[in-house]
Amino acid sequence: MGYWTPVHDSHSPIQSFNMRTKIIAGNWKMNGDREDALSLATEIMGIVADEYMGESEIILFPPFVHIQGVARLVENTRIKVGAQDCSAHKQGAYTGEVAASMLKSVGANYVLIGHSERRSYFNESSADLSAKIHQALDAGLKVIYCVGETLAQRQSGDHFEIIQSQLSECLYHFSADLMCHVVIAYEPVWAIGTGATATTDQAQEMHSFIRKSISNHFGADVAETIRILYGGSCNENNAQSLFSMADIDGGLIGGASLKSRSFVNILKCS
Repeated sequence: MGYWTPVHDSHSPIQSFNMRTKIIAGNWKMNGDREDALSLATEIMGIVADEYMGESEIILFPPFVHIQGVARLVENTRIKVGAQDCSAHKQGAYTGEVAASMLKSVGANYVLIGHSERRSYFNESSADLSAKIHQALDAGLKVIYCVGETLAQRQSGDHFEIIQSQLSECLYHFSADLMCHVVIAYEPVWAIGTGATATTDQAQEMHSFIRKSISNHFGADVAETIRILYGGSCNENNAQSLFSMADIDGGLIGGASLKSRSFVNILKCS
């Protein structure tokens, strides 16, 4: 499958990609104790205040136990806070689970759902992820929904079909109105934590495919306003070229988000 290349003219809504506010999100994963989390957030907050004059939305995703502390620290700044996951259940006897409403109550604005590590390590199904998205939206959280293919799936040529199924099974039963609360993150699994990165052409091709799929189901207006992030080993060296692509609206940053200087340098590329 080749690129989806939209026609640019004075009446085409595709020009709105310049108006989509980019997102730079830092996924801290399971790293750092309370002191580490507050120190990192403080450093990022200080550097952003001193050096960043851009418009991109900044979101930090600390571990569950640090959300409230980080949220209080960055309160009244431009930095938002999110959770790395939420329960598929609203409440009840689910030991160890954290409900979306609980996350909202301690300062979370966003939640990551469907990250490749959750799919792989915890065998989360499309039904699980769909239920989580429902709970998150119902609680008033915005969702960053992750999609991506493995190396084997890409090498076999099935990567477009995999992404299409991940989109359709988890998002396409929601209304178009709810999609304004959803961000999509494309994370090629083969490029997460490996040092490998999709080329700008590979990333743009998949982002364009995702936008076309959204357009086919929800319409052009939704497709041209939804933000699609790249999430595969994005770093200071490749961020500029990735973020310059028409359909890439920022990044879901992993390892580089654990270093304040690296994270803000990536932010500056947006």
